[in-house]
Amino acid sequence: MTYTGEVKVGGPADVHELADLMISKVAVGSMNNNAYLLRCRATDEQLLIDAAAEAGTLLSLIGDDGIASVVTTHRHGDHWGALAEVAAATGARTYAGAHDAEGIPVATDVLVGDGDTITVGRVTLTARHLVGHTPGSIALVYDDPHGHPHVFTGDCLFPGGVGNTQGDPKAFARLIDDVERQLFDRLPDETWVYPGHGNDTTLGAERPHLAEWRERGW
Repeated sequence: MTYTGEVKVGGPADVHELADLMISKVAVGSMNNNAYLLRCRATDEQLLIDAAAEAGTLLSLIGDDGIASVVTTHRHGDHWGALAEVAAATGARTYAGAHDAEGIPVATDVLVGDGDTITVGRVTLTARHLVGHTPGSIALVYDDPHGHPHVFTGDCLFPGGVGNTQGDPKAFARLIDDVERQLFDRLPDETWVYPGHGNDTTLGAERPHLAEWRERGW
């Protein structure tokens, strides 16, 4: 079946099958958060991005093979609501941005900075630090050697705009600057975007609207 990235709470995961990596997307919780399970096809090692809510749903998705790691994209509570339970059940290493870890009430084993890499089996993800939605949000970039890049943006980039900056013009300016510099300037239009809520998009679909977003201020 063709991957669409359209999931709903209580519904099945949607699976994006790449040459070296399988990405399972599921929606959980009252805020319709996306969680992403990454599985290296060569080693079967798994990594979870955002243990947002519904630990039972996430553990069922993870299955008996467990996970080696769980990465929290940022400090907001709707993105770590099931982290304690998932980490306890799996023994997974916990990762978070160095400037957001203090706001996550589950110990972070590895503090992540801009340009740091996180591996899942033989697959490497590169962290990009994005300021504005929170001080230490991170996006994770998988540069697929067999195709186009894939980026997990947390709440920093969605279809139609960047993340919420609570009406703070300085925070908005920093966020859109970082998103443009770290993602749009580095990655091609084909890059697939997996956000923290809602449907997926591509950088190419969003790039023509950057000036419009700057003008409107959100």
